[in-house]
Amino acid sequence: MTALEDALRQAEETLDEKHYAVLKAVVEAYDTITDLVENKNTTIARLRKLLFGSPTEKTKAVVGNGEDSQALPQGMSTSQSASVASIAAADDGEKTSPKGHGRNGADAYAGAKKVEIRHQSLQPGDPCPKCEEGTVYETGRPGVLVRLVGQAPIAATVYELQKLRCNLCSEVFTAQAPEGIGTEKYDATSGSMVALLKYGSGMPFNRMEGLQANLGIPLPASTQWDIVEAKAEWVEPAFEELIRQAADGEVVHNDDTTVKILEMMGERAKAEAFAEDLPKDAAEESPKKKQDRRGLFTSGIVSTREGRKIALFLSGRQHAGENLKDVLSHRAATLAAPIQMCDALSRNLPAELATIVAHCLAHGRRQFVDVAEQFPEECRYVLESLSVVYRNEVMARERNLSPSARRHFHQSESGPTMEKLHIWLGRQLEGRLVEPNSSLGGAISYMLKHWDRLTLFLRVPDAPLDNNICERALKKAILHRKNALFYKTGHGAHVGDVFMSLIHTCELCGANPFDYLTELERHAGKLSSNPQNWMPWNYQATLDGVGAPSAG
Repeated sequence: MTALEDALRQAEETLDEKHYAVLKAVVEAYDTITDLVENKNTTIARLRKLLFGSPTEKTKAVVGNGEDSQALPQGMSTSQSASVASIAAADDGEKTSPKGHGRNGADAYAGAKKVEIRHQSLQPGDPCPKCEEGTVYETGRPGVLVRLVGQAPIAATVYELQKLRCNLCSEVFTAQAPEGIGTEKYDATSGSMVALLKYGSGMPFNRMEGLQANLGIPLPASTQWDIVEAKAEWVEPAFEELIRQAADGEVVHNDDTTVKILEMMGERAKAEAFAEDLPKDAAEESPKKKQDRRGLFTSGIVSTREGRKIALFLSGRQHAGENLKDVLSHRAATLAAPIQMCDALSRNLPAELATIVAHCLAHGRRQFVDVAEQFPEECRYVLESLSVVYRNEVMARERNLSPSARRHFHQSESGPTMEKLHIWLGRQLEGRLVEPNSSLGGAISYMLKHWDRLTLFLRVPDAPLDNNICERALKKAILHRKNALFYKTGHGAHVGDVFMSLIHTCELCGANPFDYLTELERHAGKLSSNPQNWMPWNYQATLDGVGAPSAG
């Protein structure tokens, strides 16, 4: 790298800026790849995924269809292989494209403004202008014309109120604003749109500022923050009610991802600098300096109860297990312990609170996906066996089975396959057929160590197979981190958590998050007194009882 850097410095003097940038990018990429190759945990398959991405982890894509396989894994007969492979093929088979042109019909535009256009020259009951004998009547379905127009996310209207002055007494008379137009500059819908773009779609404030400026409606980033900060105070009771109702869930999923909060990172840096300035003896006496947690996390919690899903986001120093403990502290004492789905990290478990823990089967499966190129036949058996479980889960969902019926179905259809897989995994290590310290041995050891929790769905009704719903929820936080990079303060992170929780819960419940956030602000008084009536799944019914919302 030293020689390459010297060559780069010489090239900078001779090459133009464009070609020098290309050469510099190649050298930096080489440096990155070298670091990855030197890491003993980086396999060729993982390196390829890091460079080019992984489009799919389906069994067929990972291990093929098995036609070229020459040998079967230890303990697996030809008939077993054919049976498992046939089910896996059905699970991973190509989906047939539905008939149609693929475009959205008029019914798909649920949020569009509907304008009824009457016929210009005819009315129902008029004589037919063509045959002049019959009469025309209204058909059941009108003709449809969809018209899409571009506009700024935050639109503006300037009302120029005419002013008249008396030439004798100089009294000024100003025209009244149109009915329904309040005195506030920013309507409730403006805060909903900014929050939805920022915390639902990951658009940073400064990018929004540039877009608005290009469209001739300036909206500075600082103003956007002021809008959503004020709106967060109005909708805070709904967020707190989500926490209370999530605590009573039958199944809770949790996991976390990293986050950057500059205020907290600054505090840590100051504390470290202060410790360095202390005398050696005093620094050693500082309480728990080495035990201070340095990481910052956004925990995702998805709670399900009676088919209803609630998503929560909580950012700060605490791990997912600690945040889940705080949420479950609101749980009704009469309820039994919930089922908790997470991966096998100890920090995901809520200390001092009893939960029925299930581990994510997809995490165990992915370890075999990562080493499939090095151990194709062994991984084929594992992946095709697990595909039987997922195929049965799809069938149970399509049949709309009750939790008890689903458990019985898995016991009869998935149980034998999982029992054979368990025996096969144990034989690989006990019979020294696989090196325990190899990557395949590590994957097998993980499955065997957590087998009871990975197969909880065979014993407990409603126990899920994996933690995918929480992984998808955390993409909200990851998207924000990717685009906005960080939160400035802990208060800003809390505002983000509030809106992400409300927006994603709306998405999980099939509610319109823009309309929901708008109505929460318009009815903030009623929300604070009865937040349980203003949840994403019942606020429309509450509105029907309240009446038409005011436009102010």
